[in-house]
Amino acid sequence: MKKLLKRCILAFLLPCMLNSILLFYGLFEEMTENGVPFPAFIVVVITLGTCFGSIYFLLLVMPAFDRVKTGLRVRMMLGGRSLVYEGLYAMAVQTVVFWTVYLHGAGPWSFSVSLLVANAIFSVAGSFVLIAVGAVRIFFTSRRLSIARRLVMVFTMWIPLVNLFVLLYACRLVYEEYDFEREKIRLRDLRVDSELCRTRYPLLMVHGVGFRDLRYFNYWGRIPAELLRNGARIYYGNQEAFGTIAYNGEDIRKRIFEILKETGEEKVNIIAHSKGGLDARYAISTLQMAPYVASLTTMSTPHGGCRFVDYACRLPEGLYRFVASCFDKTFGKFGDQNPDFYTATHQFSTKESAQFNRENPDAPEVYYQSYASKMKYPWSHLLLGIPWCMIRPLEGDNDGLVSIDSARWGEFRGTFSNKHSRGISHGDMIDLKRQDYKGFDVIEAYVQIVAELKRKGF
Repeated sequence: MKKLLKRCILAFLLPCMLNSILLFYGLFEEMTENGVPFPAFIVVVITLGTCFGSIYFLLLVMPAFDRVKTGLRVRMMLGGRSLVYEGLYAMAVQTVVFWTVYLHGAGPWSFSVSLLVANAIFSVAGSFVLIAVGAVRIFFTSRRLSIARRLVMVFTMWIPLVNLFVLLYACRLVYEEYDFEREKIRLRDLRVDSELCRTRYPLLMVHGVGFRDLRYFNYWGRIPAELLRNGARIYYGNQEAFGTIAYNGEDIRKRIFEILKETGEEKVNIIAHSKGGLDARYAISTLQMAPYVASLTTMSTPHGGCRFVDYACRLPEGLYRFVASCFDKTFGKFGDQNPDFYTATHQFSTKESAQFNRENPDAPEVYYQSYASKMKYPWSHLLLGIPWCMIRPLEGDNDGLVSIDSARWGEFRGTFSNKHSRGISHGDMIDLKRQDYKGFDVIEAYVQIVAELKRKGF
């Protein structure tokens, strides 16, 4: 009902605002014929102009109304979509208005050509501003618009008709994103106070190679916030970005004892991504932390090694060590106490992985489970396209760094992907881009993983 009322109001106001030159001229003639003094006309014009201008400005800047309370970003995005459609609607109205005006040559429809041209320019400009501001709002607020899609919007904005189809496609993505966010809010409201992710033991989330647990940029994206909202108790590994497996394993061992002391619990559940899974396995097996770990869930961990690293290890030794020294100096400034890029990356080779697996067998008292993901095409993730192409002929489906076969460990729970052309990359599994992909909700995936740990008694 409110949407219908809004459309009715816009159906009246938009033609008035965008044809205000004709409106004011007709008003001036009417008031002159009736003997109304000129100052009174000025007052009327200023009043109407202020009202029209205020309404137009509010249309441009106000977020859309949404009783679901999806947040300011989503409401601004949805409002941008509305502006695009309102601008297109205004264009259609103007076409009808001017066609009608030109068809009538007498009576109240009799206007000079110069006045009609001035009003046409004014109304077309007003309609264009609605569309342009709407497009800008969509461009800067939508998470479904990838970098490639944004570039397409920029490069096609001056091509007639093509820009219209691109903009309408973006509007469709916006509504899908809004619908996704709305359903997520509703699901969140249904789960309130359910403590779906309140596991028996706290969660220790262990990052992969090349990253650190930073305060203002969470390695796991939006995932921890949703787990916390559903009752989880979360801690982080705080191991080094380019530490060796042994060095980081020791960090994890110390971190587990810190968590147990703080919480008074007997064990932790570990969720680890990429190399973090190897660091955790080393801590459990070699450093004898099995009595303090209830479960280990690995996400896209290269248990069987990575063929891409096998190729990289064939680079000239001098060049490899020079690159390694550059990384070590850089990450030393970011907080690593003992960065060792050379050794840490060599540990991903299939030969060293096989040796690692022999030396670190599973502990019988720990529950091991693993997940993988896969990209469908090299352009699914531009930075991972080359390694995807190198791994696929040898190991088959992969996420751009780790093949599905390499990610299998313990109880293999499945491969994350979607029905669309993109697939899910290695970085997507930790919400690296903070984007939502059609057919895959990484945040909900982790909620279900942790909820299942709770059901298993962990």
